[in-house]
This record gives sequence, C-alpha cells and structure tokens, in this order.
Amino acid sequence: MKQMNAVIKAEKGPGFQMVRKDVPEDLGRHEVLVKILATSICGTDVHIYNWDQWSASRIKPPLTVGHEFCGEVIKLGEDVRSVKVGDIVSAETHIVCGVCEFCREGNAHICSNTKIIGVDTDGCFAEYARMPAQNLIKDTSGLDPKYLSVQEPLGNAVHTMLHFDITAKTVAVVGCGPIGLMGVNIAKAVGAKKIIAVEINDYRIQLAKELGADVVINPKTEDIVARVLEETSGLGVDVVAEFSGNKSAIEAAFKYVKAGGEMSMLGIVPDTIEIDLSNDVIFKGVTLYGVIGRKMFKTWNQVQGLIQSGKLDLEKIVTHAFPLEDFETAMAVMKSGNSGKVVMIPNKNKEV
Repeated sequence: MKQMNAVIKAEKGPGFQMVRKDVPEDLGRHEVLVKILATSICGTDVHIYNWDQWSASRIKPPLTVGHEFCGEVIKLGEDVRSVKVGDIVSAETHIVCGVCEFCREGNAHICSNTKIIGVDTDGCFAEYARMPAQNLIKDTSGLDPKYLSVQEPLGNAVHTMLHFDITAKTVAVVGCGPIGLMGVNIAKAVGAKKIIAVEINDYRIQLAKELGADVVINPKTEDIVARVLEETSGLGVDVVAEFSGNKSAIEAAFKYVKAGGEMSMLGIVPDTIEIDLSNDVIFKGVTLYGVIGRKMFKTWNQVQGLIQSGKLDLEKIVTHAFPLEDFETAMAVMKSGNSGKVVMIPNKNKEV
C-alpha cells in the first residue's frame, strides 16, 4: 500500500499531527480518489485544533481533518460516471442520505442524516482523499487551485448574501472574517447600493475596504447603531448579513435593520441573545433566515457563475499559502485573525 502525508487529529486534546498513512485507494463503487492540489483552513478546523467543547463532543480521533479543497480526479469507482480521470474538482462537504423528508423535498442542505467531510469522515488535509462522486463539483474556469479550494466557504457566503435580494439595496456585513470578507466582495459583485461592514480587527478592516465596503464601522470605537442610521438617512439597512456570531453585534443589528428589512444569519453564537422580539422583529416586520451550508446544488451554480464572471477578487480573499508540511504556521496565521483565507499546498511531486 502506498503512503502519503496527512494532517490528523490523532487523539483527544489540542493540536494536529502530520503522519504517514495509506493512500485510500480502496474505493467504493460510487467513490473517487482525488489528488489534493490545494486545501484551505476553515474556522471549523480551528475549533477541532483547539479541541473546544463542540469538537470534544463531535470528533472521534484518529481523523484526517480538513474539508475545503481543489484536486484532480485520479481514480474512479466502478459505477462512477459523473466525473472522469483528470477532472479538476472541489466538493460539497455535506454527505447527505437522499431519502429523508428534507432530501426528498429538495432541502438536502438540512438533511437529517448529514455527515461532514473532515468532521465525520476523513478529510482533505492530505496528499490524497477519497470522496463520494455525487459530492464533486467540476471546475470549468481554469483558475489556480489555491483559489478554487475556497469554493466551499465561498458557497456559505453566497448562500448568506443572496438568500435575500441585495442588488441596489443597503446591506450590513457583520463580521469580516474570511467568509464575511467574501460576503463584502459578493455584495460588490452583485451591485449592492451601499455596503457597510462591521469589524474590529484592523487587518480585516483594511481588507474589507479593498474588497468593496463603502463604510467600515468598528464597534469598539463608534456607536454602531447611530453610525448605521446616519449612513442610511435614519432608516437602517435593507439587509443584514450576520457572520460574526458575536452577541453584542447581533443585538445591535436588530436595532439598525430597517422596518420591513431582512436578516440572514450564518455566525454561530455561543451566548444567549437578548432581543426585544416585539419591537425589533414583529412590529418592524423583520424577516430572519438561518443559513446552514449551501443549498444543494443551487448555491454551487451561483458560486461558479460568480467565479466565471470575473467580478470576485479571489487574489485578495486568499491572503496566505503554505506547504501542507507547514500546517502549524498556517494554523497560527489563521488563528491570529490577521488573514483572509489561508491555503495549504500538498507536495505536488508525489504520485500514486
């Protein structure tokens, strides 16, 4: 059995390890083997690295981590017809059952039996990965793999930003981590009237401006509600896209969303949120939408359309790239907050 480098969660507790392990060449009938060309770090990977309460309750080591990638198909299971050897692919990371009520109604993104690549099954922080063929998304753009590796989180941003119509609307992007930064760029690409970003990190404040934010508000130095109302003639924003998961930022957003406005919420909140439901939601006629993953596969079509339009600034969104072997450095940069998307490149000279 041939071997490869892989970054794994070896045991319960903080940290990852790089190990040599077998290349997963033993394919099921509907699986493919992918040579990983680039893989990007997600906030979920940071949670697993830190071994927080969520990951301790969910992750079962040993596990190859990572779920965002671009790779080349190099081997097919016997019943695979949807891709061919040589195709450049990324993957929808939610492996769904296809038979539950939600899947059968076209809502597979909330499948009752979802398994997540790199969380419930071995992932892509490795030189090779085994993937379900039905999850693969073929590339037709020809872009550098380091940019194609961020399509999965870009899908989260697209789902969040485009669930409500933001064209010619005022929109607040709350939290400019990597996915929020993508959200700013998407709002610019689809023609939002005014993009107001909310962020406290100086590095990401500057990046948000470069990616299209008309106004960036730092709630540590400004009254965010007053400033948003000032920027919107006292009415508030049409749409709030919430990426931060921050208690005070979310509570403030309910005060500056316009009457009849809409809020799309992706950020995971560790605290209890306190809102005046009557005055800030019901009497204002506000619509809330909870975002999970990507709509399968509508969101992926939107992602590919935006990439092919050339209107996204992916070279600014991907701020760092490291060899896979430097995963500790890559994780440290991601955890510092002074980055956009951080990508790792496995050894391209290895062959099965």
